[in-house]
Formats: sequence, C-alpha cells, structure tokens
Amino acid sequence: MVNASISGDTTGNGLSRLPRAIDLHRPEIVIIELGANDGLRGLPIDIMQDNLAQMIRKSQASGARVLLAGMLMPPNYGEDYTQRFAAAYPELAKEFAIPLIPFFLEGVALDPSLMQEDGLHPNEQAQPLLMETVWTTLEPELQKETAAQSAGGSGQAVATR
Repeated sequence: MVNASISGDTTGNGLSRLPRAIDLHRPEIVIIELGANDGLRGLPIDIMQDNLAQMIRKSQASGARVLLAGMLMPPNYGEDYTQRFAAAYPELAKEFAIPLIPFFLEGVALDPSLMQEDGLHPNEQAQPLLMETVWTTLEPELQKETAAQSAGGSGQAVATR
C-alpha cells in the first residue's frame, strides 16, 4: 500500500499528481478519496466531478481497478450544494462501474472524540474505524487481486486523498 495523499489537496491537485504516482508504483488498485477540500472551499461541483472522472479514467487506463471513497459536506453550504456534492460520488461510481465507499468518515465525522481539534480531520483513535470502513469495500477487490497476482500482477495499490 502506498499512501500518495497530501493533506489539503483538492481534486485538481490529486489529478495533477496521479500520473506520476501511477507511473512510479504501477498499482493494481487505486483508492481515490478526494473532494472534501474542494467542497470546503466552495469550488464548483462540476469541476470536482470532472477531476474525479479524469482520475478514474487515468487509473483505469493504466490497468488499475478503482475504488472511490465518497465524502459529504456540512449543511451550512446550502441544500443544493450539499445534495449535489453528495450525489457526485454515486454518479461517478455508477458511470464507471466501480466500487463506492458511500462516506469515508462514516461513524467518525460526528464524534468529536474521534476528530482533531480542527473538527475536520480524524485523529489517531479514528483510524481503526476508517480502516474498517475502507476494508468493507476493499476486501472484495483484494480477493480479485489475488487472482490477478497469480497471473503476474505487482499487487501495488495507491491511495489518493
């Protein structure tokens, strides 16, 4: 597992860094967990969704399978923005027929004891819950990966966040 994330990245940042990460690591699976910083900055959802779509395409073009981790925005961004933001992830998962983690911070985001002082980022105690959230969707992909490795794959994965 290679963690290629950089705190504070937007989907635009992730899109610009992804090709190098793919070339460097040749992953079999790419986990994309981006978009929250786009939303917190109020960036247009169409741009975020297009950036994520490009990342999915680039990952798939490299031969990697993609797992998309969804995010949600707090309601203070307005009902339309909040709903459109939340809908972007399942729309992409359906369009590209890829597995979706509906909400990466499920069971964590609303528990202050699991968040850092900024109220935005999970703390150390949240990590096992986040792992379980990802594992539920990742494990079936890794089982598929076992068959691919038998055929000569590298078994690398790249997570972007």
